[in-house]
Amino acid sequence: MAGTEVGNQTSVQEFILMGFPGTWYFRKSLAVLFSVMYILTIIGNMSIVAIVKNQMQLHTPMYFFLCNLSILELWYTTACLPRAIGVMLGTSQTISFTVYILQLFFLLSLGATECFLLAVMAYDRYLAICHPLRYSALMNSNITVQLAFFSWLGGFLAISVLAVLISRLSFCGPNIINHFICNIDSWIALSCSDTRLVELTTFIDSFIVVMVSCAITVVSYVFIISTILRIPSAQGWQKAFSTCSAHLTVVMIWYGSAIFIFVKPSAQNSLDLSKTVNVFNTVVTPLLNPFIYTLRNKEVKEALGKTVRGIVSGCRKASI
Repeated sequence: MAGTEVGNQTSVQEFILMGFPGTWYFRKSLAVLFSVMYILTIIGNMSIVAIVKNQMQLHTPMYFFLCNLSILELWYTTACLPRAIGVMLGTSQTISFTVYILQLFFLLSLGATECFLLAVMAYDRYLAICHPLRYSALMNSNITVQLAFFSWLGGFLAISVLAVLISRLSFCGPNIINHFICNIDSWIALSCSDTRLVELTTFIDSFIVVMVSCAITVVSYVFIISTILRIPSAQGWQKAFSTCSAHLTVVMIWYGSAIFIFVKPSAQNSLDLSKTVNVFNTVVTPLLNPFIYTLRNKEVKEALGKTVRGIVSGCRKASI
């Protein structure tokens, strides 16, 4: 155990990520599965960004926010999955105190940013469906950029105080972390310091970020659904619902797992279950996002078809 002497205690400076227990074959299979999912996540989210950028009909606030979400998912998965794969293979299990703090801050900040972005996207759909005549004025380009900017800024600022408190924790005992990524619950469980302030701050931070953004999303969809139900024609009802059904699917998956992981009074309970549920936030949701938005969105499917046809046409001309 690497560490330095502080008084009569040893301050641990290196930690070992345990990952998922099991046989070598199981861990290797899990690493292969995560690698495939990581590659698909990168391809899917990069495709969303490229399609929205290259197709003028998608230059709208909704797809601007979707691009931000895809870029966030690219950073989020890249920040955790390569190391998680290394942990399963036994090549990247050791991590220093400083790197752990930095990765934890980055993951928590990106997670908070995603909560804010999902709330902003719900608000955008609320304006588009409930106030269609005023939508272009209420959600102009300046407001769109400002909402995206403050979502990113708010996500990182929301975690800054918590990150400072976490960095001051002392570790003088075991250095085995029961997780496959840098996770706050497992980190707190190992500390020999008084963690009550950190746990309280984590709960307050999580409640404000997750529950408030979730409340904004829920209220937006209450108004959206009530407005859709008043649409007289079935075609109009179907068109309105199709613009928000994909986002609603992502919201339910993300908030369901986020509330379970973060919004609880004690950070040291059910670490194994928390680790399993964490897979949804770090692996499943970033992978599903591009497929949900493309397969359930007519405009994106049409734009994807145009992009593919353009690539095929360009390849044919180049070969002639």
